[in-house]
Amino acid sequence: MVGEASAKKVTHKQYLYLAIPLILATLSTPLLGAVDTAVVGFLADPAYLAGVAVGTLIFNILYWLFGFLRVSTSGYTAQAVGAGEEREVLLNFVRPALMAASVGLVFVALQWPIREVAMFVIQPPENVMQQGSAYFDIRIWGAPFALLNFVILGWLIGQSKVRFALFLQFGCNLLNMGLDVYFVYAFEMGAAGIGLATLLSEVLAVVIGFLFMLKYTHLHGEFFKDKAVFSVQPMVHMWKVNKNLFIRTVCLLSVFVIFTSIGASMGEAVIAANAILLQLHFIMAYFFDGLANASSILAGKAAGAQDKKLFKRTISIGCFWAASLAVLLTVAMAAGGSSFISLFTNIAEVHTTAVAYIGWIVLFPLTGFLGLQLYGFYTGTTQAAPVRNSLLISLLIFLLAVGFTVPIWGNHGLWFSFILFTVARSLTLWAFFPKLKRTVFYEQQEKIREVI
Repeated sequence: MVGEASAKKVTHKQYLYLAIPLILATLSTPLLGAVDTAVVGFLADPAYLAGVAVGTLIFNILYWLFGFLRVSTSGYTAQAVGAGEEREVLLNFVRPALMAASVGLVFVALQWPIREVAMFVIQPPENVMQQGSAYFDIRIWGAPFALLNFVILGWLIGQSKVRFALFLQFGCNLLNMGLDVYFVYAFEMGAAGIGLATLLSEVLAVVIGFLFMLKYTHLHGEFFKDKAVFSVQPMVHMWKVNKNLFIRTVCLLSVFVIFTSIGASMGEAVIAANAILLQLHFIMAYFFDGLANASSILAGKAAGAQDKKLFKRTISIGCFWAASLAVLLTVAMAAGGSSFISLFTNIAEVHTTAVAYIGWIVLFPLTGFLGLQLYGFYTGTTQAAPVRNSLLISLLIFLLAVGFTVPIWGNHGLWFSFILFTVARSLTLWAFFPKLKRTVFYEQQEKIREVI
């Protein structure tokens, strides 16, 4: 009866009521990247744009490797909410928050070797390297705050506190956008101004997030005396899940590093054009990410409450809206792709180069929506092994495609390989999905027994 009642509560309208704020919240991240790109894209020298692209790639590598902090925090928190465990909800914030702060401080301490190794691997032109280094040297000081923000957002999303998540993410990114313009044009700081704007907004986001927690939760100093905060067994299980997500992220980042590195060998115009096209890709991907977050919340609650009908209903509604969004974005990109590029740059060579390859971006929504939506179901139920396996297979296909097509088709071959990667990601996650539906509730029961 519980499963039947909860399933009836999830309508298309209620799913969108949850998903739309999440889309807006997640969308502010690629929009911020788009503004970063556009602000320097209208400067006379394309080296500024290419430098920000290189610097952003380095931080994508650092932070996306620990993106599981948001994903797993969201999944575990949603399950604790579904099970009605208030204490566990707080524990699912404190444990990953301690990990995030520690890793961030390590990044700050190792900033020089991180930068040098990254530049050695990417091998950008000298003027691009200077701008990328200037961006990196300032933004790296925000590493602990950036990772803590992952945990705060994941914790808020896991509790369906989407309005505050929207306020926090969108508000701070809006500030970042304003500071971008101010530092670059008023102070002529170039790529360094973009890095400073990002640093300040990351710090503010964490401060606001912690103030919210202190006011509206029972989190206080005494809570850290609870032995469960440092309990080994839940931490080991969390690491097992996060280990798989970590491997998944390594695979994903490998694709973007290889993509950017190969593009960098084709000249400044190609680096800049690819950076713009990737921003369009990220904007569309984060549309789907918002839907996946909604599905993750509902799937996590269904697993925590052992509600199979809610789980099945979420699959039906979530996939319907992801497919609908894919069609809408494909039509929009096909109709206005050249105009979208004009929003990023007025450099004729860069604009012409980007237009030459935009057809590949038109294909992305239809090839990628399924994998991005299914990802939400896997993470909401903390079933990360299939996600890991999917990315390992897709990375191998990408590498093979790059080896065969880039020597023949150049940048077209590079984009073909990327789209093939998104197809492989969608198909492999779909192939693993029947097993998820058969086993998730049994495995959730076993996890509950382990914790108890």
